[in-house]
Amino acid sequence: MTTPEPADRVLARASLADGDPTRWFDQLYTAAARGEAEVPWTRGTPNADLAAWAHPGEGRRALVVGSALGDDAELLSEAGWAVTAFDVAPTAVEAARARFPSSRVDYVVADLLNPPSEWRHAFDLVVEIINIQAMPREFRRAAVASLAGFLAPGGTAIVSEVAEESTDAETWEGPPWPFSRAEIESVAQDGVRLVGLETVRDGARYWATFTR
Repeated sequence: MTTPEPADRVLARASLADGDPTRWFDQLYTAAARGEAEVPWTRGTPNADLAAWAHPGEGRRALVVGSALGDDAELLSEAGWAVTAFDVAPTAVEAARARFPSSRVDYVVADLLNPPSEWRHAFDLVVEIINIQAMPREFRRAAVASLAGFLAPGGTAIVSEVAEESTDAETWEGPPWPFSRAEIESVAQDGVRLVGLETVRDGARYWATFTR
């Protein structure tokens, strides 16, 4: 008996075939809400590496990229950050608001490939964890440029993706598609510079920090 292909890969393949790298996210969240699929990156708890970092916010502005069901955004809010959290999937944003009805987080629908202009250089902390890796490489340059553009002078950006060097690239099937070291380093643009780059989770993921 053949094991059914995961819904995220089926939906992603159809979306990408139409030249749309993000449409499938909302389709997946919608299917999951009906009990017809699983969202593989949601765990119901904050990212463990971000939780270990968890610097106090003291009212400074933070942006969570691809906020999914809100766990990382809520973690930062509890640490004192004024958090804006966005996702391209309206269904995910609605679910996050429903999970945390008394939240101080500003959950919004937005597209990393076409973000609001007022977000440029607006955030003291930018968090991108395992989102851009869901895009094929032909879309990543624009996504990374947007990411770098969010960071305010003196701020910190955190970027974590699956590390290409920890995978067998010839047999890997995405999404996600791992990041090369050069792709992680490319966040250092538009005045942004790399502060530190390491691997975590036994070398499986990059953890990079940047500042402007």
